[in-house]
Amino acid sequence: MAETSHTNGGRLTTHVLDTATGKPAAGLLVDLFRLDDGKRVHLKSVTTNSDGRCDAPLLAGDEFRPGEYELVFSAGDYLRRQGTKLLEPAFLDIIPIRFGMAETKHYHVPLLVSPYSYSTYRGS
Repeated sequence: MAETSHTNGGRLTTHVLDTATGKPAAGLLVDLFRLDDGKRVHLKSVTTNSDGRCDAPLLAGDEFRPGEYELVFSAGDYLRRQGTKLLEPAFLDIIPIRFGMAETKHYHVPLLVSPYSYSTYRGS
């Protein structure tokens, strides 16, 4: 089945859930990089909204292209602002997730985070 025209090509989205509190991780800084010939090229920085999501796709339309990318989540800063007491250095502070996008489709890369664990998957 072909993609419907309303999807308008590929897009990249993310959201962050705080599994320690069971709530969206609002106010968490996310940096997006593209890997070009092994070098990280910073594309943008966004902060999650009250639902733990970005207000717009990280990549969409003409900005979207297949390749290798990295999302970098500033989890330690978020957790400290929530009043979580972290040892220094924190077990999890900066969480990089490197992934590839091989097709012009929707890629959703969520982060589930707590002070001592995280997980991710390709969502929908």
